[in-house]
Amino acid sequence: MTNMSAPMEVVLSADSAGQLWNCAVFDPHTGTNLLSYRGGNSSARSLTVLSGEYILGAQLGKNFINVWEIQRKDQLQQKIVCPGIVTCLTASPNGLYVLAGIAEAIYLWEVSTGNLLVILNRHYQDLSCLRFTDDSSHFVSGGKDNLALVWNLASVVQLDSSRTPEPRHVLSRHTLPITDIHCGLMGPQARVATASIDQTVKLWEISSGEMLLSVLFDVSIMSVTLDPCEYFVFCGGSDGSIFQVSLCSTTLSRDKTFQSDSEGNQVFKGHRNLVMCLSVSMDGTLLLSGSHDETVRMWDIQSKQCIRCINHKGQVTNAVIIPAPANMFLPDSRPAVPLPRFSRHLNPSEQGEGTGTGGACLRLGNNCQDPEETYLEKADRLHSLMCAVTDKSVFGDGENTKVRVSELEEEVRTLKKINKDLYEFSTQLLTKPN
Repeated sequence: MTNMSAPMEVVLSADSAGQLWNCAVFDPHTGTNLLSYRGGNSSARSLTVLSGEYILGAQLGKNFINVWEIQRKDQLQQKIVCPGIVTCLTASPNGLYVLAGIAEAIYLWEVSTGNLLVILNRHYQDLSCLRFTDDSSHFVSGGKDNLALVWNLASVVQLDSSRTPEPRHVLSRHTLPITDIHCGLMGPQARVATASIDQTVKLWEISSGEMLLSVLFDVSIMSVTLDPCEYFVFCGGSDGSIFQVSLCSTTLSRDKTFQSDSEGNQVFKGHRNLVMCLSVSMDGTLLLSGSHDETVRMWDIQSKQCIRCINHKGQVTNAVIIPAPANMFLPDSRPAVPLPRFSRHLNPSEQGEGTGTGGACLRLGNNCQDPEETYLEKADRLHSLMCAVTDKSVFGDGENTKVRVSELEEEVRTLKKINKDLYEFSTQLLTKPN
């Protein structure tokens, strides 16, 4: 029997302390704590709902992802062990894929099999955020290298392992690390907002990669979101202010400096520390904000008044308004499909070389499996075998080669570390207050 009093939308939030719970579900209209999920604590930009049936949260400072069935709140169901510390995490809206940022690499898993399909190494510094479009056709990655990359999922998930996937667009107008990304509605026609420490928020078009708007503020911007109708962009500042920028202003130019006025450019005041998360309700009337001042606030957008404050035990790392999943308040229900064990490595079977995983079939849904190896997969496997034989005949298979390879790998790791240290040092110098 369905609970008729269950809300249509809920707030999902997490803090860095994790004393009472890892993450919790609140009623946005009353502030009542409806559910809480225990075990560990989740890092920023790394709490996501998968298929309306699981909650995934990357453990703060550790190399694994916590998984809860959405109904069984008191029991951690699974820990997905990853190759490194996860800095950001998201699931595709269609429930077929999970993306994680680990150092400067993007890892893409297929949910139906748990296979690691691809590792994308296109960023030069650590990832800070990952976002899918509402139709799951594209995703956008942002990093500390000041870049936001737009990826077409279909070009990333492909059987040809010899071709390295490239982003559809490289958005390179920011001058300091990207802090947050928000994808609007309309799939491949969507607009994307990016926020940065460089004190700007920029609005882009996914289809062309063109920058539509750049707004300069007097503080670093830590979070960004759009309302569903895209009348406004909301920007969370490092000083606790939330800036509302009108996208319907008659005097809008491509580059502008934020100023409060009567045309919809306003400031929400109340937080005492940087605003880490922003989210707007489906009807566009409520704004949710999460801050390092250990509070989540609900704002009435029209009046700019804070109508509710939910205290947390630590800095708020994640806060979002989501449609309430159908099974969230039905304690006896179970996920339709069990979550498989997620792979940590790119195995031959994920590259279209193994038997029993017809790649094209698996991309269609959760339960499609083809026991026969296709002609293309067989050709791909034989080609890889030939390449491996050629490599051995040319380079030898002796101990000297192995030693040389390990020496080069160590040198690459050292150079990467030096590059990262230099970059962080220069960023600190640039952002240090006068």
